[in-house]
Amino acid sequence: MNNEQLLDLVKQMTLEEKTAQLLQLTANFYEGTNVEGQITGPMEEMGITEQSVDASGSILGLSGAQAIIDVQQAYMNKSRLGIPLLFMADVVHGFKTIFPIPLAIGCSWDTELAEKSAEIAARESAVSGLHVTFAPMVDLVRDPRWGRVMETTGEDPYLNSLFAAAFVRGYQGDNLKDEPDRLAACVKHFAAYGAAEGGRDYNTVDMSERNLREYYLPAYKAALDAGVEMVMTSFNTVDGIPASGNEKLMRGILRDEWGFDGVLISDWASIREMIAHGAAEDDREAAYRAIRAGVDMEMMTPCYVHHLPELIESGEVEEELIDEAVLRILQLKEKLGLFDNPLRAADPEREREIVFSKEHRQVSYELATKSAVLLKNDDSVLPLQPDANVALIGPFAQSPDILGWWSCEGVKEDAVKLGTALQERLTGGKVQFAQGSNVHTITAEQIAEALEVASKADLIVLALGEDSEMSGEGGSRTDIRLPAAQLELIKQLKVAGKPIATVIFNGRPLDLHGVIDESDAVLEAWFPGSEGGAAIADVLTGVVNPSARLTMSFPQSVGQIPVYYNHFNTGRPLNPEKTEERYVSKYIDSPNEPLLPFGYGLSYTSFSYGDLEVSSNEMTADESLSIQVRVTNTGDRAGVETVQLYVRDVTGEVVRPMRELKGYVKLALAPGESGTATFTLNEEQLRYHHSDLSYRSDRGEFHILVGANSRDTQKKSFRLV
Repeated sequence: MNNEQLLDLVKQMTLEEKTAQLLQLTANFYEGTNVEGQITGPMEEMGITEQSVDASGSILGLSGAQAIIDVQQAYMNKSRLGIPLLFMADVVHGFKTIFPIPLAIGCSWDTELAEKSAEIAARESAVSGLHVTFAPMVDLVRDPRWGRVMETTGEDPYLNSLFAAAFVRGYQGDNLKDEPDRLAACVKHFAAYGAAEGGRDYNTVDMSERNLREYYLPAYKAALDAGVEMVMTSFNTVDGIPASGNEKLMRGILRDEWGFDGVLISDWASIREMIAHGAAEDDREAAYRAIRAGVDMEMMTPCYVHHLPELIESGEVEEELIDEAVLRILQLKEKLGLFDNPLRAADPEREREIVFSKEHRQVSYELATKSAVLLKNDDSVLPLQPDANVALIGPFAQSPDILGWWSCEGVKEDAVKLGTALQERLTGGKVQFAQGSNVHTITAEQIAEALEVASKADLIVLALGEDSEMSGEGGSRTDIRLPAAQLELIKQLKVAGKPIATVIFNGRPLDLHGVIDESDAVLEAWFPGSEGGAAIADVLTGVVNPSARLTMSFPQSVGQIPVYYNHFNTGRPLNPEKTEERYVSKYIDSPNEPLLPFGYGLSYTSFSYGDLEVSSNEMTADESLSIQVRVTNTGDRAGVETVQLYVRDVTGEVVRPMRELKGYVKLALAPGESGTATFTLNEEQLRYHHSDLSYRSDRGEFHILVGANSRDTQKKSFRLV
C-alpha cells in the first residue's frame, strides 16, 4: 500500500478500531494461544473487551512460527479491514542462539561483530514469526548497582552511539520489506533511564538539560540516524515529568527537533504508572498526557481504549492525534510487508533449520571470546599449559546459568559448560572438579572437598559469579561484591598455596575486593551466552588471546559510585603526590580512582608505545589534525591492541571532562611486529553543549591523550584558533 491508501484505510476505521490499534497486549489475550509467562510489570484487571482484542494492533511476547501463524490467521479472519497484527518481543542479545550480554559485547569494541549478532538474532526471530524487537537498549550507565546495566554497552556516549547504530543496522538491514529475515528495531529507553537515582530500577532521574543532551541523548540519536523504526519511552521521570507523558521530550526533542516519524511505544504499563508517579489523577488523565506527548502505542494498560474516545468527544484531544498515531503504526506494518503477506517470514520448516544452527553458534562463540576481559595475570598464570593438572572449583564450574537476563528463547541446558569444554581441551593434563560452594551458600563439606581436590592440582581455576537473577530488570543491588559464600571459598582455598586463576560470570561491574587481591589471575567472562563455556575455555588455554577492554569502570567500592572516566575536575583537585592533604576533593578511606578504569584490559602478550606524533600544534575550523603512534608487540605471541584516543578541552564556557573518547584503532600484531595507529581529529569533534544549549567549540588549549586505556596515556597539546 502507498501512503494515500493507508490514509484512506484510517478514514474507514471507526474510532474504536483506531484506539484498539494503539493497544498492545500479551499473547494470552488472543484466540489460539495458551501462553503463561512471568510478568515484568504490574498486571491488573484490564477490563479489555473482546472487540478491542479483535481490533488491537500488536502482540507482545509470543514466538514460534506455527503459534504466530495460527494467531495471525485467526485474527485476519475476524479483521473487518484486513489489518494484520504486529508481533514483538524482547530479543536483546539473541533469540535462541544467545550472545554475550550487551555489556560484554561493548567490551569487544567490535561493532561489526555486534552488527552480525543482531542480524542473526533477527534471522532466528523472523523465521519464528516475530516482526519487532525491543532492542537495542542504548541507555548510558554510570552506576553498576542498576540491574539493567547488563543491557547497556557502557558509560561512554561515543562508544554507545557506535554500538547503537551497529545493532540497528544488524536488526533492520537496508529494507525491511525486501529482507523478510530482518526485524524492525525499537531503541530504548527514551530517555536517560540509566541515570536512575541510587541505581534503583524504575527510580527518578533528575539532571540538567545540558547534561542530558551532552551524555545521555547521543546514542538514541545515533540509532535514529541509523533508521530505527521504533522508540520506547522509559519508566523514569525526566525533569519531574514521567517520560510517557513528557511532551518536551517526546514531541519537542524526538519528533520536532530530531524529525522522528516512526512509532513511539510506552514501556510496560508506563502510561498508567503516571498515576503512581503523581503526574496523573486517573487513567483518563494518563491517556490525555500520553497521547498529547505523542505516544502511539500503549503496552499492557487500557488507558487509551477506555478513555481516548471520550476525550475526543469532549474536545480535549483532537482526533487528528489518534489518526497520526494509527497511520504511523500502519506505515510500519506496510514497511514490514504485512499487508501483502501477514505471515511474513514465519515458517516452521525453515525455523527448524535456522534457529540455533551451528553457523549461528559459531558467531556467538567468537563474540564471547572477544568479550572476555583479562583483568589480572601475575606471573603469567594464564594461559593454562596443555599438560596442566587443574582443580576447577566453584558454583559456575559446571553451571549452565551463563546466558544472563533477557535470554529470550535461550535454554540454559543448551549452553556449553566451562568444565566440559575445559576437560576437552586439556587432553594432556587433567581437570578435577569440586563444587566448592553454591552461589549464595557454603558448607564445611564443600570446603573440605574443594581443599582435597586443590591439594592434588598444580593450579586452581575458580569459576565464580552472580546467578542470572542477580542482574537484569528488577535486579538492582546495594552490595556489588560477590556473595559472601564465594568470598569465603576464595579465602579457604588461598591457604592451599596454589596459584589461583578466577573466572567471573556476571552481569555488572563488581567490587572485586576479596577476589582480585586473592587471585593471581582474573578473567571477566560476563554472561557469555550459548557457547560461553567453549569460548572461555579457549581463552583460559590460550587458543584465543584475550583482547577485550572494559566499557565501564570497576569501582573500588560501592561508596565511590558513580565513578566514571569522563568526570569533571574540581576547584580543589587531589594532587596524587600530596595524598595527605585534607582540604581537597578526596576520600579519607579510598582512592578517588576506580579499581579498573574504562578501556582497561590485558593480553597474553605485551605492547610498547612509541612517541605520540601530532601534525600541528594548532587546529583551525577547516583543517584537521593527524595523530599517530607506533605500537610494537614486544611479547612472544600474536595479539590485538586497542589504541584509544582521548581529548581534553582544558578551558570551556562550562566545565569540560578530564578526557573524552574520540576514537580507537585495533592493531593485530604478530610477535615483534609494529603497527601505526592513525587518527584524524577535526573541529566538529571538539564541540559541546554550552550553557545556552548551543552546540559549538571554544578556542583555546586542548590535550590529546593516546594509550591503552583511559588512565595510561601519552599527552600532547594543541590550540584551536
